[in-house]
Amino acid sequence: MADMFVKQAKQYAEARPNYPEELFKFIASKTPKHELVWDVGTGSGQAAASLAPIYKNVIATDTSPKQLEFAIKLPNIRYQLTPPTMSITELEQNVATQSSVDLVTIATALHWFDLPQFYKQVKWVLKKPNGVIAAWTYYWPEINESVDAVFKSFHSVDYEPFREPQHKLVENKYMSIDFPFEPVDGVDNTGPFDQFVLEKLMDLDDYLTFIRSSSGYQTAKNRGVELLTDNMMEKFKVAWNSDGQSKKVARFPVYLRIGKVGN
Repeated sequence: MADMFVKQAKQYAEARPNYPEELFKFIASKTPKHELVWDVGTGSGQAAASLAPIYKNVIATDTSPKQLEFAIKLPNIRYQLTPPTMSITELEQNVATQSSVDLVTIATALHWFDLPQFYKQVKWVLKKPNGVIAAWTYYWPEINESVDAVFKSFHSVDYEPFREPQHKLVENKYMSIDFPFEPVDGVDNTGPFDQFVLEKLMDLDDYLTFIRSSSGYQTAKNRGVELLTDNMMEKFKVAWNSDGQSKKVARFPVYLRIGKVGN
């Protein structure tokens, strides 16, 4: 997975929207203490940077050195390159000791993980019984009727053969992803909760850069296929310019799973 993004790590960092502050306030309200967070699959550090003002220390890990190169640097964030799989000894060395973490976060990455192995690690590092795990994802940007119609055709015909199977979990809004944790206080299930929305002001170049930063586009490129052909680019251009506005607000609904570790 990490190799997929190496070639466009800088592009990925620039194209992705920032998560809403309300998301982190909600998550933080469910952790009794605000001392240590493990942000897994941190990428360019977007979630880590938002957690840093709330928690005393953030350990942000990723398997891609290129992604970490472009990560947001703050004094209380420690970025750590980790192998795709870690033993408990490596987990203790690279991340944290047993039952020492208040919160584990995974922003738009859980669907790539070996979940049984990862959940063992989560349950080992989280404080019991109230340590919290929060994982969220978002899907493609919603622009307007004209652009979304072109994208729907592009996605179902051109993009589909190169889409990773894990993206079905994203398409299903994390409803079907395995999540063996207890509901946090104040709610009666672990989600997905959908009250949060990302917004990003985009022009056409930004929108196309977002598409190019995706795993399916990179897979196609690695196989010698250019998905954004001149013909497809023209279709997006016509749709984008149909309302006379060069910049548009892109909306990304967020789907959050959140739970506590229990005893």
